[in-house]
Amino acid sequence: MASEDLAGALAAVLGGQGLRVQNCDSGPAGEPPAPVRLRKNVCYVVLAVFLNEQDEVLLIQEAKRECRGSWYLPAGRMEPGETIVEALQREVKEEAGLHCEPVTLLLVEERGPSWIRFVFLARPTGGILKTSKEADAESLQAAWYPRISLPTPLRAHDILHLVELAAQYRQQARHPLILPQELPCSVVCQRLVATFTNVQTVWVLVGTVGMPHLPITACGFTPMEQRGGIKVAVLRLLQECLTLHNLAVETKGLLGLQHLGKEHTDGICLNVLVTVAFRNPGIQDEPPKVLGENYSWWKVMEGDLQTQLLQKLQESSVVPLNR
Repeated sequence: MASEDLAGALAAVLGGQGLRVQNCDSGPAGEPPAPVRLRKNVCYVVLAVFLNEQDEVLLIQEAKRECRGSWYLPAGRMEPGETIVEALQREVKEEAGLHCEPVTLLLVEERGPSWIRFVFLARPTGGILKTSKEADAESLQAAWYPRISLPTPLRAHDILHLVELAAQYRQQARHPLILPQELPCSVVCQRLVATFTNVQTVWVLVGTVGMPHLPITACGFTPMEQRGGIKVAVLRLLQECLTLHNLAVETKGLLGLQHLGKEHTDGICLNVLVTVAFRNPGIQDEPPKVLGENYSWWKVMEGDLQTQLLQKLQESSVVPLNR
């Protein structure tokens, strides 16, 4: 991949688009990562936040025995064969009676690669709000409540932060609209846009095995990687090519999300923005030395790409990735 091809790939990822996952540059020690399967070794959850013009939030009343009668945002586990958006639309229809479409991904939460939740800001497009007369095993009813006066009991208070995040996004969007890109992937992995900056100059780490490309690291399912979360896979790849003890590494957030869910491809690829910096910068104005021959630093010369990268880094214009 020549410099112009790398520039095109970087532009696509910065724009929230996807790129096919061909191979992984880094994987857990031992055997190659096995393909992931919903209900077997991964669980994906979708959750929708709806806010209307009256600043009301759509909530559903739980029917499950362990939390019956409590209130929560429409949410549920994805089923095999679904795209992320299809799962979101199914859950909202089952629990709230409404048809909907996602506006943007708001947040991705993880407890290691085996449990990931996708939080969306969404809007209703039709349907009829579910009442207590339609109560079933999915929910007892759905209702709109003022954002500052939610009903009790709540099933869990984690939704309070999600509701506020949605309200803040509607008031002032910190990142562009981002929706899942339907591209197949067999593992849980992350494509890194790993950057080193100096004043107005940006370098991006590229993999050099085969054609130069944005490197991809596969998440493992060992107890250590589960406990440490998906950031472990990022650090693993960087440790293979950089001396990390004198570097500060930070995952800023998501630039995009890829998943298909068809034909037994339950994997996901998270396109993540990562910063690499010296702990004690001093007069260091060049990126840290790369170990080995599998990676190198690419100096981004295209003015527009450089501007986009610097803006996203300075404004944290990415989807948060929380543990």
